[in-house]
Amino acid sequence: MSHLLEVDRLAVTMPDGTRAIDEVSFTVDRGEIVGFIGESGSGKSTTANAIARLLPERATVTGRILFDDRDVLTLGTRELNRFRDVDLGMVFQDPRAAVNPVARVGEYVTEALRVNRRMSRAAARARAVELFTEVGIPEPDRRLDEYPHQFSGGMLQRAVIAAALSTDPRLLLADEATTALDVTRQAEVAAILRTACRDRDLGLVFITHDLELAGALCDRVCVMYRGRIVEQIEADRLHTDAKHPYTVALLRSRPSVDERPHRLPVITPADREAFGSVLEETSP
Repeated sequence: MSHLLEVDRLAVTMPDGTRAIDEVSFTVDRGEIVGFIGESGSGKSTTANAIARLLPERATVTGRILFDDRDVLTLGTRELNRFRDVDLGMVFQDPRAAVNPVARVGEYVTEALRVNRRMSRAAARARAVELFTEVGIPEPDRRLDEYPHQFSGGMLQRAVIAAALSTDPRLLLADEATTALDVTRQAEVAAILRTACRDRDLGLVFITHDLELAGALCDRVCVMYRGRIVEQIEADRLHTDAKHPYTVALLRSRPSVDERPHRLPVITPADREAFGSVLEETSP
């Protein structure tokens, strides 16, 4: 059986000539959670934006992005809109930036149902109540009529996830979806995403800076550095069997509650030169 998503030798050059993504290849299967970790600027979000075709208009993109055996990069306007509206769901870092602050939260969820599923207003509202219940928002019928400022950050992120799931997508892109939340809310949102993937058999691309969360939530982890995937590893082996020096350096840079206070290891210019040498040696 083919993969739900297959990215093959994806390369992205920005309008200013920056090579943001360099020959990236990976797959996502149905029901699988694939994590992306790496420092800011390593190419994680650009990879997600390339999948959704949300890059700057003059960016140059090569390679293939196969979704259900169709190349997203060659889709016409109508097919692309259907892919974005129905097959793909997206959850971003800041839920307050994703919603209209002067519109009721329920409108944010029901709009996609009314436009893409052709539901009546009453049917869309009933479905929104079900979605709010699924993501753990209490008193869903009442909360649909509230405004974003009446939601905590964690609850609003749940509403955003409900909206992303409203069209029954087969692929979900979560870009730093837990970063703005406290540790307890992070765990709750991660559990919601995991349950959604398993119950709905959808694939999830989960972008994060949190190595612990990636190891706990994901099935497989892709480590990005300078626009390339330098290591792909099963998530349960991330903390014990990482091989690439950049992955090892990231893991060493984590603070530990078990050790006496000490200066945290940092990635030095010399380390970066070494990583660059490894990249050159492993270039296709």
